[in-house]
Amino acid sequence: MSSKQFRISQRAERVAPFQAMEFAKHADALAASGAHVTRLNIGEPDFGAPPAFLDAIVDLADGRPMGYTPSVGISQLRTAIAASYRATDGVEIDPRRVCVTAGASAALLLCAAAVIDPGDRVLVADPSYPCNRQFAESFGADVALLPTSAATRFQLDLASIAAAWDEHTRGVMLASPSNPTGTSLSTTELAGICQFVEEREGWRIVDEIYLGLTHDDAGASSVLALDDDAIVVNSFSKVFGLTGWRLGWCVVPEALVPVIEKLAQNYYICPSAPTQYAALSCFEPETLAIAAERRGQIVARKNIVLQALSAMGLEVPVIPDGAFYVYVDISMTGLSSWEFCESALAQARVALTPGHDFGDHRANDFVRLSYAIGTADLVAGLERLAVFVGDQCSSPEPKS
Repeated sequence: MSSKQFRISQRAERVAPFQAMEFAKHADALAASGAHVTRLNIGEPDFGAPPAFLDAIVDLADGRPMGYTPSVGISQLRTAIAASYRATDGVEIDPRRVCVTAGASAALLLCAAAVIDPGDRVLVADPSYPCNRQFAESFGADVALLPTSAATRFQLDLASIAAAWDEHTRGVMLASPSNPTGTSLSTTELAGICQFVEEREGWRIVDEIYLGLTHDDAGASSVLALDDDAIVVNSFSKVFGLTGWRLGWCVVPEALVPVIEKLAQNYYICPSAPTQYAALSCFEPETLAIAAERRGQIVARKNIVLQALSAMGLEVPVIPDGAFYVYVDISMTGLSSWEFCESALAQARVALTPGHDFGDHRANDFVRLSYAIGTADLVAGLERLAVFVGDQCSSPEPKS
């Protein structure tokens, strides 16, 4: 085996590990040894792909040629996605503005590449999904992590953006609902932010991956209903349970379409062809009804989690209104978030994600808990976590 050392790029050296995935590796190692681990660290719905999608995949696997598609996706899927905005938000989107991608991560990659130059200052919430800022930094952005609090539902607000904006700022990255907090921006706040940034000729990238998992039965509207020039990122992964199938999309201003297309051509040629054709089934009434029923199950799991955490004495400063995460204040245990997650995994066989994954502000005080797993496993894991927390709080000095 070669022991040759390679010179690693400074870009790669700067990228921090995604701790949710790192704890997943630790959990895998424990599971391989025979332990049962409750995985509350990964935002991956347990439902799996809808039946109609799987039936379509089987039909497509009949030996027919499955060649490259257009780099921004097949026209049928772009049209179906555009129609979904009309149906849910009353927004007319030209299908040409919809660019289908290899997961939402690829959409974020393409959008960051399209609008960021080295030295551009980009405003991002702290806490927030870590990969968003990693994409921005990979293209040379100076990412400003703006501390948020429970008072703003752990979201950027107009006041913080206005205070931080300077001559070098070029744009803002938002997520509503957010990972790791499951909280959303109000329509009023989102509209104010978009107007402020647009007036300064800045771009707005809005991550709406969890928009279809808003807990209110009335749902939430896309930012496109407020700001037609916003750049929107979305995915089939969370709402439809297609995480491993890697299919997402972005909606961009018309002037950006050829830019996104040529970047996609060079970066990965095209999204998965069979996944695109099968994903057409996601917009059929039967599959949409399944997605709505699954959303109801997620809300029921949230209530289980909130009750269990309250009984443990752990605070959730802001009740989530979307996605399947709670951002839990564990400071009362005396452990740092990293120590809490390591000990919870070792002693309670429960995998969580430390706050350090999502930013710097009070990162030691918070962990993210994902309730995307099945109810029985969720309840069992919470019971073991309760014993662990009780042990920490009853000890003269918290154990690490």
